[in-house]
Order: sequence, then C-alpha cells, then structure tokens
Amino acid sequence: MATRRQPLIPGWLLPGSFTALLLCAVALLAFGALLMSAPIGDWRGLLTDDYLHHVLAFSFWQALLSALFSVIPAIPLARALYRRRFPGRNLLLRLCAMTLVLPVLVAIFGLLSVYGRSGWLAQLCSLVGIDYHFSPYGLQGILLAHVFFNLPLATRMLLQSLESIPGEQRQLAAQLGLRSWNLFRLLEWPWLRRQILPTAALIFMLCFASFATVLALGGGPQATTLELAIFQALSFDYDPGRAALLALLQLGCCLLLVLLSQRFSQAIPSGSQQIRGWRDPQDSWRARLSDGLLIGLALLLLLPPLLAVVTDGLRGGVAGAIQQPALWQATFTSLRIAIGAGVLCVILTLMLLWSSRELRLRHHTIPAQAMELSGMLILAMPGIVLASGFFLLFNATVGLPQSADGLVIFTNALIAIPYAMKVLENPMRDLSARYNQLCASLGMQGLNRLRLLELRALKRPIAQALAFACVLSIGDFGVVALFGSADFRTLPFYLFQQIGAYRGEDGAVTALLLLLLCLLLFTLMEKLPGRHADTE
Repeated sequence: MATRRQPLIPGWLLPGSFTALLLCAVALLAFGALLMSAPIGDWRGLLTDDYLHHVLAFSFWQALLSALFSVIPAIPLARALYRRRFPGRNLLLRLCAMTLVLPVLVAIFGLLSVYGRSGWLAQLCSLVGIDYHFSPYGLQGILLAHVFFNLPLATRMLLQSLESIPGEQRQLAAQLGLRSWNLFRLLEWPWLRRQILPTAALIFMLCFASFATVLALGGGPQATTLELAIFQALSFDYDPGRAALLALLQLGCCLLLVLLSQRFSQAIPSGSQQIRGWRDPQDSWRARLSDGLLIGLALLLLLPPLLAVVTDGLRGGVAGAIQQPALWQATFTSLRIAIGAGVLCVILTLMLLWSSRELRLRHHTIPAQAMELSGMLILAMPGIVLASGFFLLFNATVGLPQSADGLVIFTNALIAIPYAMKVLENPMRDLSARYNQLCASLGMQGLNRLRLLELRALKRPIAQALAFACVLSIGDFGVVALFGSADFRTLPFYLFQQIGAYRGEDGAVTALLLLLLCLLLFTLMEKLPGRHADTE
C-alpha cells in the first residue's frame, strides 16, 4: 500500500523557513561586498596562475589527508570506546567532543610544547641518545594539528551511531554467534556508514578552510591554503579584488563539498528499542588487548599537549596574573558571549530541523534537503569573512554599534549551527521514525508533541549541541578580532595581545584559564539536563 502524503502544517514550517531565510540572507550580505569588489575580467588570469594552482592543490591534498587520517582510525577507536568501561571514560569522551572547539592558539601552544624542536619529545629523545628530526611546521605539522582536532570529533560522531544500535539487535547477533569482522560487517557497518561520509566531508571542509592552524604551522609558500592566500591578498598585497576572487573560488569549493555531504547524509529507521547500551560479555582477550592499545594511543595524542598547557600555565606566575583586572574582564565577556551564542544557536538549529523533519515525514524530500542545506551553508564562509561582511554592512549603513556583544553573539551562533546540526540531525530523525505513528494515533502534535516527547527525549543531544556551540564561541578569535578593543575583549583576544607583547608567562596563564574554562563549561552543559536517565 502506498503511503498517503500527509498535509503540511504551516505552524511547523514557519520556524525552519524563518531560519533558512535568515541564513541565506546572511550569506548574501556577507559575500555581497566581495561580489561587488571582484573584478570579473581577472578570472582568466587568476585561473591560469601557477601559484594559485599550487595553493589549490595543497589545500585539497592536506584536507584529504587530514580527513583520511582522522576518520579511518576513528572507526576502530569508536568501537573500542563503545565496548569498554574504564575510569575516566566520560572525561575522555568530553575531550573527544571538545578538541574541535578548543581555542586554536591554546592547542597549537600545547602541540609545540610537546613536538617542537625543544619540546617534551625532543628532550626525551635527547635523554635516550636519539636524534630528534621531526618538525611541527609544514605539511606534517598541519596534519598533526588537524588530526589532533578532528580525530576525536570523528570518534565521538561514530560512537553516537554505535550507541544508536538497538540492544535487541546486538543480543540477536550474539545469539547467532556473530563476532569480530562478521559483527562489524553485518550489524555495525550499516549504522556507521550513514555517518562516515558526512563526518569525512565536514572534516574535509574544516581543514580546507583552515586558517589559524596553517598560519601558525605552515612552512611558507610551499604550505599555503586558499584561506591563507585570501589573508595574504588583503593584509600584505593590499589587493581586495584578488582576495574577493579567491573568496568566491573558496565559496564554490565549499558549497560543492556541502552538497556532497548532504547527498550522503541519509538516516535509516531505528525501530523500537527497549534495551540500550547492551554489550556482549563474551569478549576475547585479544579484543580487550587491541581496544586497550587503541585507547592508549588516543590518550597519547590528546593528553600531552593539554598537559603542556597546564604545566606551562602553572609555572607562568599564576598569582600575579590572576590579580590583573583585564583578565577577569575578558573572562566574563567570554562567558556572556558563549552562553548567549550557544542558546541562540540551539534554538535556530532546532527550528530548522523540526521543519525539515516535518517535510521528510510528508515525503517532501527536496524542500527538506534545501532547508538543511541552508544550515550547512555557513560552512562555506570563514568566520573572519562573515564578520567582515557585518563590519562593512554596518559601517556603510547605520554605523558600528556602540556595544559589539550582540553582533559577536549572533555571528558566533551562526558559525556554530553546522556543528549543532551534526549532533541533533540523526537523533531527531530516529526519534521521529520511532514515535511518529504513535503520536499520530494519539493525536499528539504541535506544542504538545514538542513539550511531552521531543524536548524530553532529546535532552542529551540538545545538551551536547549547546556545549559545542558555547565552547566554540568562547574559543573564537576570528570574529572578535574585528570588534575587539581595550574595553571589549575576550580571552582569546587577550591571549593574542599578550603573545604580541611577548608576555609569555602571562599568556601561559591565560591559555590555562581558557582551557579550564572550556572543559568546565562543556562538563556543566552536558550534565544539566538529567544525564542520570541515560543507561551506561
């Protein structure tokens, strides 16, 4: 029997339509100045530029390697974290979810302290009489930093897919004797497959548009991405026309990647589930050993750079640094902006996904995909470009606002929407597939369905999305760089000022405070909405 197309309810479509129109309007406004500034006649000369060919090739190559080195190891690591319970596992999972949104300056500071020419690893090799030749600059340094940021993100997303597998299916697989490769191929792979390609595409886009990492660790002209070429055209060559053309070229590449990501992002029905988190008790010692080795290697990647930030911060004169009023002013500004941006981001994301879900339930697939694509559109825009668009728009019309809080909060909220969508999209689709018929039979719809079912069932994903958005905002430097001043500065902006003034010890304390604040904020946001209801 063919499924009857259900009528559309305008009340469900208005929130997502409003958000989609808002995001599209922001995209048009942000890139409008670039479109007006781009000399169309220079396209031919730009596309025949050998240096541009090298920049494009390097941008794609480093992004491809970063995505492969992040996603492929994340598959066995996610399986290991699903099967094992050990002290500190929850903290490790929070670190996995937090590394992507760690302040880039803080993370690179830690990586250089460990892998630099005079870092921890070099000192250890010197003690045992081994020559240390690794350089954290150039392609190898960029890949190291990108894997540090993105391997934990991929692991967390794939782990979420594994946790979505109904316990009844795992019990049935155990009764049928499915172990090892057969269990992975027949049960886990269909669930992982829907998340692998979107995750890889997301990581590819993040690395393709990487700016701060390449600026700090790039090896000169041989290790330059398109994002860095835009910055060079604006800051060093003073050629806004070339910068506009490069920005449009980057927009086209990122939009193509977003379209590919949406093409492969398909949910599968989850069915009913009464047993959650079931694990096969008959594990072999080989499986336990291999899982332990994988988790140990992940800890060796994540912990030393973070420990380096902590130790350098504690040795940097904490007593003197915490007495500076500017440090606490920057801290409170960062918290205010982070919480405001996080709440706004989650509200807009839920509005978008609720409407797209209603369209999918009524088999309007193309409008639903277009609505979801509007949420991913921000990925095509670097934060500094988006902030520049707002800056130029206000400067040319009503003038810059006296207080930049609202503008920075709004910009950071928009930038965080794609990450919140990745956290909320599949749980919302699964919840709809599982309970839609029950809600229809009970006549539960609209605000009653939202209040009684969805907000309760989605507490944990909403908390994770809120934590992602808050920590991403608190570590942002690109947006506040345009609006920061002596009276308005966040912790990353303050850290940048300290580094520029060669106040290394004070900067180490600021980096430590920023790291602890991110970890504390992320932990509190995840624990707020009834995590006790989850079954371990």
